[in-house]
Amino acid sequence: MNTGSRDAELEQILDGIGPRLRRLRRDRGLTLEALAATTGISVSTLSRVESGHRRPTLDLLIPLARAHHVALDQLVAAPASGDPRVHLRPLHKERGSVLVPLTQYPGRVQVFKQVLAPRQPELVTHEGYEWLYVLAGRLRLILGAQDFTLRPGEVAEFDTSEPHWFGPADTSAVEILHLFGPRGDQAIVRAGPSTTDPAPPTVPNPPSTTS
Repeated sequence: MNTGSRDAELEQILDGIGPRLRRLRRDRGLTLEALAATTGISVSTLSRVESGHRRPTLDLLIPLARAHHVALDQLVAAPASGDPRVHLRPLHKERGSVLVPLTQYPGRVQVFKQVLAPRQPELVTHEGYEWLYVLAGRLRLILGAQDFTLRPGEVAEFDTSEPHWFGPADTSAVEILHLFGPRGDQAIVRAGPSTTDPAPPTVPNPPSTTS
């Protein structure tokens, strides 16, 4: 690739960052003022970066990537054209849980495969809507004052403004598909650990998110 081609490719990449940042912010329902408060970057600077009137630098992109909960390379380059495959990158969480993102780039809905290890219930709330499908094991879902146990093949969906928690229903891990909409990763602790944890039957031996 000659110098002219490299320069043109670099310009194309830089030109795409602003619109991508704007799309991320709007998908999450954030205003420029809210994003400025989170990142410490002024509203005018954010506006100029999104509109392409200011070139993004690392000192701007790093706090923006953190605020949007995405990898830095997701802000810089779009998916390779012609190849729709998602390159799975399992993330090992605390207490033995595993999170596998099944979507490459943030959008209206994000999809994960999760293996959740046993943990104490802790109810949370956040904006959005969640959909859970049990692949293996037994899933305990606490939704407000209700307590459910889901088995493989069963599905639950709910508004996440309701205090909720989900995890293994017993001492074995549970494997699920997890879909959530905009801002579904911004969990806020609403209550302490449950004191009414039922003792479901033990099953033979056959990640961590805060939902």
